[in-house]
Amino acid sequence: MMNKLAAAAAMALAAGLAALSGCHQQESAAPAAREPDQWLTVGGDWTGAYYSPLKDIDAGNVGRLGFAWDYRLGTNRGQESTPLVIDGVMYATSNFGRVYALDAASGRELWKYDPRTDGQWARYACCDAVNRGLAAFGGRLYVGALDGWLHALDARTGQLVWKVDTVVGRREHAPYTFSGAPLLAGNLLIVGSAGGDFAARGYVSAYDLTNGELRWRFFTVPRNPADGPQDQPHLAAAVKTWNPAHRWGAGSGGTVWDGMAYDPMLRLVYFGTGNAAPYNSYVDGRHTGDQLYAASIMAVHADSGALAWYYQTVPGDRWDFDSTQKLILADMSVDGRPRRVLMQAAKNGFYYVLDRSSGELLSAHNFAFVNWTRGVDPKTGRPLPDPAADYGRSPKLVFPSEAGAHNWQPMAFDADRGLTFIPVIESGNVLLETSDRRAGLVEGQFTTPAFVPEAYDPAAMLRLYGPLPPLARLARGINTDTASRGYLRAWNVAQHRTVWEVQTATSWDGGVLATAGGLVMQGDANGNFNAYSADTGERLASVAVGSSMLAAPITYRVNGTQYIAIVAGYGGGGVITGTPLDPASAAYRYGNDGRIIVLKIGGPPPPLPPLMTDQPLPKPPARPADTAQIDAGEVLYNRFCSRCHVFGRGILPDLRRMQPATHAIFNAIVLGGAYAPKGMGRFDDVLTPIDAEAVHAYLIDQAWRMQAAP
Repeated sequence: MMNKLAAAAAMALAAGLAALSGCHQQESAAPAAREPDQWLTVGGDWTGAYYSPLKDIDAGNVGRLGFAWDYRLGTNRGQESTPLVIDGVMYATSNFGRVYALDAASGRELWKYDPRTDGQWARYACCDAVNRGLAAFGGRLYVGALDGWLHALDARTGQLVWKVDTVVGRREHAPYTFSGAPLLAGNLLIVGSAGGDFAARGYVSAYDLTNGELRWRFFTVPRNPADGPQDQPHLAAAVKTWNPAHRWGAGSGGTVWDGMAYDPMLRLVYFGTGNAAPYNSYVDGRHTGDQLYAASIMAVHADSGALAWYYQTVPGDRWDFDSTQKLILADMSVDGRPRRVLMQAAKNGFYYVLDRSSGELLSAHNFAFVNWTRGVDPKTGRPLPDPAADYGRSPKLVFPSEAGAHNWQPMAFDADRGLTFIPVIESGNVLLETSDRRAGLVEGQFTTPAFVPEAYDPAAMLRLYGPLPPLARLARGINTDTASRGYLRAWNVAQHRTVWEVQTATSWDGGVLATAGGLVMQGDANGNFNAYSADTGERLASVAVGSSMLAAPITYRVNGTQYIAIVAGYGGGGVITGTPLDPASAAYRYGNDGRIIVLKIGGPPPPLPPLMTDQPLPKPPARPADTAQIDAGEVLYNRFCSRCHVFGRGILPDLRRMQPATHAIFNAIVLGGAYAPKGMGRFDDVLTPIDAEAVHAYLIDQAWRMQAAP
């Protein structure tokens, strides 16, 4: 098996080199065509297109799609990973960076690997303890654990070969997390990190595949000028675009938590960078410039780690518009000229096509409703911000929301049809500055919390946020439905337009797979796995699997049978940040038991999990009498706890339902890290014992209110 493993990965790389020698659009699928039964990288091949040349499953038989096998991951945290399939073995990851090797035809477990992640780092994950996949080459697997360690495993046995710490600086003061899949780039492994919503400074690192030795590190944003001259040449120009009064202690953001690609002929590594930190650069009268290189797409020379080019999608970003969405590489004709292009459907609502050799902007058109800008100047490549989206002095309803018009969920590209299939979020959010309001800091959102229309309730928010305008007033002049909705859109790259769309279950549904069988496949939040016609968008099949899905499906073939697989489980930024689960979602109805679900033609209906029921409310401790303590706890809970622990059914426990034994050790959990092995880190760096008692008092008060509710 190991010879085949190495050969398959090498063949994909060699095929990628061959494909790059041409300029025809259809050649972008050539690497996968060399090994059609395999799924060698998270994106399927070096182009990252999430496209398979397999066509045994097609429009004529997809209606008979049924159950093949499933594998339970033993967790109810979010699942965002794309598995690999090499030589009949599936390699999949789960949250915290756990790895599983399974027989791809039967689901039989071959081995599993636990990176023994330090659970404290779950506290620094803005959007759940997720993992998006791994890399395979030369008989080894490479995976990042949530706490920032990069692990190299023997693919045959699952034994650790080596591991390296990717975190920069003192670990106890570095809120970095590792959620993305490593990227193969020649003899290098490229990794980024998350943490831009905390005090993190963005960077990517390149490690030697054989021994994990650091080859180079590239910082995306400047360091504090008080620490001396910038530590890398490209940052000398960047720092001039940041205000000297910037809050450098906030790390400045620009993290690279997803969205990487590699061109083996140009030997360029591509990645997108996240938001600046903090978002609102106008607090306390500060003003700023472009804030390079936050919210940008960048290219770096693999050999040296030096900057090749950049394109900033949102200069001076104030809306949390990361540019970290997946990147797709293709060769196509643009205005009659063959081009090697890079494509991204960005969080900010625009579909970008760049020349990946030079970074030249070839086109930028919005694929969703936007009102933060009036468009992108085709000559300068700069957006034209709309003053109506400036929330500095008063709340504003801004489209898209901080979740983006497209988030991390993979899109798929069918080169033959010239179509990209995008999981689109049509949603705005009410943005407001809270530095001068009772709520103040909201950890993970700085002092700029965002509320989707469905969660925006001025009356309910009055205590924390003060008087707020009604949604109807904020929506005046906005020419779109303010309700949050999701769509699967087929985007014609050459014509810059949507050719078909279907509304999906929610605004937070799964990633996409396209196949040569003329199909587009996507799982949704309500537990349905859907297959559509790539040409028309007609839904050809819908299989109820009983699990909410966010990740993208893959397809592979073993012993002549084509399978469809998806790692199922809900979570991520769309559901972990302060709102309970939708009662229509499978996670609400059946629970959120993580599963790998595999389908094939002719299988029976998938088995559904049992329906969820809420346990009786435990009796809380005696109600606190100190209303000032309860009020203080309300602010602290909103600041540090509410993004993960919502009131109602959520991914993590509703703390109004704590058992007596949990109440008894509350401070040991919050301040001492008693539950860190479960992923509940300690907060003793920001909470005192008096603060913890206040949070506890608030939760007890809320539990009694819940007891008294009809």
